[in-house]
Amino acid sequence: MHIVAILALDDVSAFDLAIPCQVFALARKPDGTPAYEVRVCAERTVTATAGEQSPFRISAPYGLAGVRDADTVIVPGVDPHRPPSPRSVRLLRDAAAAGVRVASICTGAFVLAAAGLLDGHRATTHWMFAEHLAKSFPEVEVDPSVLFVDNGHVLTSAGVAAGLDLCLHMVRRDHGAAAAAHTARMTVMAPQRAGGQAQFIEYRDPAGDCADLGPTLQWMQDNLDRPLTVADVAARAAMSPRSLSRHFRAQTGTTVLRWLLHRRLQRARELLETTDLPVERISRAAGFGSIEALRHHFARHVGTTPKAYRATFRAEPGS
Repeated sequence: MHIVAILALDDVSAFDLAIPCQVFALARKPDGTPAYEVRVCAERTVTATAGEQSPFRISAPYGLAGVRDADTVIVPGVDPHRPPSPRSVRLLRDAAAAGVRVASICTGAFVLAAAGLLDGHRATTHWMFAEHLAKSFPEVEVDPSVLFVDNGHVLTSAGVAAGLDLCLHMVRRDHGAAAAAHTARMTVMAPQRAGGQAQFIEYRDPAGDCADLGPTLQWMQDNLDRPLTVADVAARAAMSPRSLSRHFRAQTGTTVLRWLLHRRLQRARELLETTDLPVERISRAAGFGSIEALRHHFARHVGTTPKAYRATFRAEPGS
């Protein structure tokens, strides 16, 4: 079974620590069995924090040695002004050198950077600490605008809820869109946001703002098979295209067309995993219109072909 080791360092963020514990513990394979073994590893009893208030002590069931045979190591957020212990840095370097997937949530990126794992790579962290990360580690290309960055074996996420997006992204990478969607439902979370989505998103009160796009987003989701344009969506929202674009980015952190593309890829993935529909029909049902368009976007955003994706993630009959 895939082992996920969560490295709890002193002053660990309680919320960041809980996110991977919950997500990976809830993830299931197509036959319903757990997809991961989850370990919380700490050098000793450590202090956990909730912001700057209410610190408390936690005792992890695994020592740092529990990281050594892990398949994925996740570093939750910590105090970005406090250097990590030399032992934890060595463990991360050794894990990365052995091909282990390493990820951080929020200011956990400072620990990966201290280990040299982000040198020469694009990375992100909570927007409040992005400048500090860039100044402290000039070899790192810090992008403060995105939710998470996937460099293959090294991944980083922005703050707080962006850790959920990152963990669901890893579940999707490992077990497919259907498993990620099931895990999202179990955590009572909306469909996963794309990594390139902006950190800055306005959340509006639907009852008090006529520009709320909730009903329009649902209509778009229900009509993914149609060749929707920005003008079509603007008409549905009773706005001009320019006004729609402004409100759409403010409320979703992305553009209309990128939102549609992400949802269409999600729909295609789920249909490839859960149905026997021909790829041509799936391309139409997901709104791509043709096999060629579906193949193009799969190659660019998923890194494989629709048929290869189906062969990888499709559940065996009777499972």
